[in-house]
Amino acid sequence: MASELIEALEILEKEKDISRESIIGAIENALVTAYKNQYKKKDSILAAENVFAKVNEETGEFYVYAEKTVVEEVENSLLEISLEDARSIYPQCQVGEVVRLAAESKEFSRIATQNAKNVLMQNLREREKDNVYEEFLAKEKGIVTGIVQRFNDQSITINLGKADGILNENEQVKGERLRAGERIKVYVLEVRNTKKSLRILVSRTHPELVRKLFESEVAEVKDGTVEIMAIAREAGSRTKMAVWSNDPDVDPVGACVGMNGMRVNAVVSELKGEKIDIINWSDNPAILIENALSPAKVISVLADAEEKTATVIVPDYQLSLAIGKEGQNARLAARLTGFKIDILNETQAADILDEIYEGDFEGEESEAEEFIDAAEEAAEADAAEDVISDEE
Repeated sequence: MASELIEALEILEKEKDISRESIIGAIENALVTAYKNQYKKKDSILAAENVFAKVNEETGEFYVYAEKTVVEEVENSLLEISLEDARSIYPQCQVGEVVRLAAESKEFSRIATQNAKNVLMQNLREREKDNVYEEFLAKEKGIVTGIVQRFNDQSITINLGKADGILNENEQVKGERLRAGERIKVYVLEVRNTKKSLRILVSRTHPELVRKLFESEVAEVKDGTVEIMAIAREAGSRTKMAVWSNDPDVDPVGACVGMNGMRVNAVVSELKGEKIDIINWSDNPAILIENALSPAKVISVLADAEEKTATVIVPDYQLSLAIGKEGQNARLAARLTGFKIDILNETQAADILDEIYEGDFEGEESEAEEFIDAAEEAAEADAAEDVISDEE
């Protein structure tokens, strides 16, 4: 029996990934439960609540016992035993000593044994669940690979191996068609360990999914040489990502794109064709905003760092590109930079300048002067470009 117990311990330890100490603790709890169920209704010196069990993890031998204090006159039969009864077991014992009263497990009734089995299985399930919880808790705010298992009313169950993840409707990409059995990567939003079950919430829409995908594809991002400073995402459609290099010899955009676009294409493929714009980060708000509006060409940017507002002037033919389809490009640029961005084409800017020069501008004088300076700088830049073009 002892050798069989040791063999069972080794099997459980491997299959369930539960430590031997935890399994032994569960067995000891089960033996205590069987003991109490066996004697709780009997008028016996063994009917004690201070019951203990011990399993030798090397030999597999186990025993159950109750500890009672030897007294002259018993007042609490659950905790005490008379000197006469105690000496029938321990002839040399004295009053005040604590003695152990052993029970033979073979004497346990069928009901007591079944209850012990139920307790053991419950304890093992709880320990297994706790192990899985700790494993996935370490993966919270990271990405894992799962298999689409089944479709519920509004959610999708993703098999993550030892546990299932729940992809709720608001975390699903609109228009993304997933198939049962398909392998996908998901972002682990939250891991909850409830009394009934382990609940793992995952996402396909979270911007951090993009960050983690680039960390897995780009070595420079993983080791910290290239930092992803900001991400703005409309899941399933387009993402803008600003990157910065801590090494002047490393091009952050080039590192993320990879040779022949290999790295960025791997991320795009995982996101099922979602477009990704990678731009250079800058501490200068004007430069950052100009980069964020890529691929549109920008003439000038007037940014107010305190108010977090900016006015951008673009060529007439670039206005629709700067704004983007249904305003997406401008919207993502605003999220990426944290600025409220107003985009004007050259004609609109010229009309405003005319109003300023004619004295019809209703804004602050300093703001008008800044706008004029920005417009004049833009005009000078355009003139310089024309000269270069003529020389060429």
